[in-house]
Amino acid sequence: MKTSTKKTLLAAAISSACLFTAMPSYAEFTANAGVSSNYIWRGLTQTENEAAVQGGIDYSHEGGFYAGTWASNVNYGAGDVYSYEHDMYFGFAAESGDISYDVGYLYYNYDDEANFDFAEIYGTVGMGGFSLSLYVLAHTEADEGLGQDFGFGKATYTSVDYTTEVLNGTELGFHVGYHQGDFAEAFNGVEGYVDYGISIAKDGFSFAITGTDLDDAGDDDAFDNDAVKFTVGYSMDFAL
Repeated sequence: MKTSTKKTLLAAAISSACLFTAMPSYAEFTANAGVSSNYIWRGLTQTENEAAVQGGIDYSHEGGFYAGTWASNVNYGAGDVYSYEHDMYFGFAAESGDISYDVGYLYYNYDDEANFDFAEIYGTVGMGGFSLSLYVLAHTEADEGLGQDFGFGKATYTSVDYTTEVLNGTELGFHVGYHQGDFAEAFNGVEGYVDYGISIAKDGFSFAITGTDLDDAGDDDAFDNDAVKFTVGYSMDFAL
């Protein structure tokens, strides 16, 4: 799933504006396209460790508002009805000096037969190379099972990230996150867990090493989500 201000391989276009300086107003449309050896979301493969083709369109305004849409192929195992993920999102991002923030709404859309669409609200605060993010379940079309609660705020994802520039424009990133809640468990097939990663990116190319604290891979060993994963990718942006 795509989230704002997030994964190195799936970076959302974010507009930022100084809160205290008057600037000419403008709007911009951009498109992005990429390929990856694996689609990793919050430490877990979304393609059964196979390749993904991804792309989207974003709108951003100097005032800080942004909106966009993004899609990828997905594969959750033999016999499932999922074939694609289509995300839609909007939000507001701004910065002043070294402090930045981003708040928004993100809707995850899947095949009609899946009946598992859901949405999150999110917020990120950044200072220098550090950022702290929180994603909160807003609503879902999925049916609750016995003893489950898919209500507002009943599933969350919290992450801490740090990025820095090294070696003439190469970006080095570190990440750790925690996903929990009944809906998170229903969708992922695993209980609350920690994910972590390190990534290197330059000129559209990226390499990431990711892992989780899971003791086993769940019901389907093909996902192998308890193992460290190595992912390479390439993406490019276009002005529209």
